[in-house]
Amino acid sequence: MKTQDFEDVIREIAALTATSEEVVAQMYTEALERFRKDARVFDYIPLLAEKRVREALRIASKIADQ
Repeated sequence: MKTQDFEDVIREIAALTATSEEVVAQMYTEALERFRKDARVFDYIPLLAEKRVREALRIASKIADQ
């Protein structure tokens, strides 16, 4: 993944979830590492990591709203 793409994804998720870019970047990096650990095909790892971070932040937001 290009650096620019990485930064764009981080910025977009942070803006949509009202979460700091630092937190999103850490979560995204950790998700990427987990997926890469056992992957055989790497093409979709950034997309899967993005989806995982968005879902985690969505769930955290719902819990915080309760």
